[in-house]
Amino acid sequence: MTNTAVAAGPQLAAETAEPAFPGRDFRALWTATGISQVGSAVSNVVVPLCAAVALNASAAQMTWLAAAELVPSLLIRVPAAAWSDRLSRPRAPLMAWCNLAQTIIMGLMPLLWWAGVLNFWLLLAVAVAASFALGVYSALSSPVLVRIVPKSHLVAANGKLSATRSVADIAGPALGGAILAVLAAPAAVLLDAASFLASATLLTRVRAERTPQAGGNSDGKADAAAPQPRKPKQKPAPLGVAGNFRLALAMARHSGVRAMVSVAFVNGLVQPVLVLFLIRDLHMRASLIGILLAFGAVGGVAGGMLVGRLQERFGPQRTVGLGAVASVASLALLPFAATGLSGMAGLVLLELAGSLGGTLLIATVFGGLQAAAPPDKIAQVMAMAWVLLQAASLAGVAAGGALAAGVGLRWAMAASFAVLAGTLLPQLARWALARWAPDPPIAA
Repeated sequence: MTNTAVAAGPQLAAETAEPAFPGRDFRALWTATGISQVGSAVSNVVVPLCAAVALNASAAQMTWLAAAELVPSLLIRVPAAAWSDRLSRPRAPLMAWCNLAQTIIMGLMPLLWWAGVLNFWLLLAVAVAASFALGVYSALSSPVLVRIVPKSHLVAANGKLSATRSVADIAGPALGGAILAVLAAPAAVLLDAASFLASATLLTRVRAERTPQAGGNSDGKADAAAPQPRKPKQKPAPLGVAGNFRLALAMARHSGVRAMVSVAFVNGLVQPVLVLFLIRDLHMRASLIGILLAFGAVGGVAGGMLVGRLQERFGPQRTVGLGAVASVASLALLPFAATGLSGMAGLVLLELAGSLGGTLLIATVFGGLQAAAPPDKIAQVMAMAWVLLQAASLAGVAAGGALAAGVGLRWAMAASFAVLAGTLLPQLARWALARWAPDPPIAA
């Protein structure tokens, strides 16, 4: 062996080694995501208050506002994902442009208010535009994550992002309340606009969008000595209506996705019932409810930071199983609790175990989907997964409202537990009988 060959060995190993995690690009994406999520969590409190207090919106108008914040993102997600998968240019700069658009959109609200022309329908238009921008941003984010994070660390990366979201869900409303003590509701939205501007700035630092086919070193730079593959002459075709239908069916056969859909449906069932049940049946004070709900952040952060280690030790299927067990346990006490300590313990268990289980499920299943999806279908696979979860949650909200009206609050909570246990416990038994064998990859 020549000296040149000996010297080339370590160099080749260094060039083909996986990049370190978390690397510079992921840290920039992670920080950008966290900042924008805190700002959005502030707006989730401030915008409805702006509609209710500053604009005197009716109950029907508040329903329209809630739909405007969710439905446009749901509708645009799949077509935006097809466009994202066809892109041949880096997506991180486009994500930054989406956040700049959000800066302008959210900044319009206080400007319109200061000009004295803000009304409910203009507020609704702002909410629709922001939801569309969020849908496009989401379609771009998954391919970027896959290209800057090694496949073996995708579950850990999703866990860190989920943990950040849990912190934002608690810190955002608290920060929004503090701002509302000194500013009117429309003016407080400026914090959300500023958070999107800061996030856009950080996204410009995400530069190493490596592709699975391209040669490169650990910094994401192309190796000049390595032969570069030819670029395809034709861009990959989107799945289309029939392809999306087949993808949805394939996901419905994936046991991990089914578990997430079950949890999303039950979360929807509980959403319109929980606060009324706590106040009317358990006679819990509003201030105490707010304090106990904060335990959700603890569970979410714990799940997000532990999921990577759990997967390394137990494997993906057992980690999903742990998430399912925690999710079932979360509702095991509250529907049957009484006023006092048992009710408080039930709410803490619901928030702590529910957010822990949900984070383990989402981080593990999403990380597996991102790692297994074809490189030119990553955005479409992840968009379909989100659409299934959001559709299940919406269906659960409608069913939960009907149950509460038909059988009462406590029986609606008990039915939620029965649905969760009835769908997840048989799945856990099937996983155990199959010796926790992972699901086959979803064909896109």
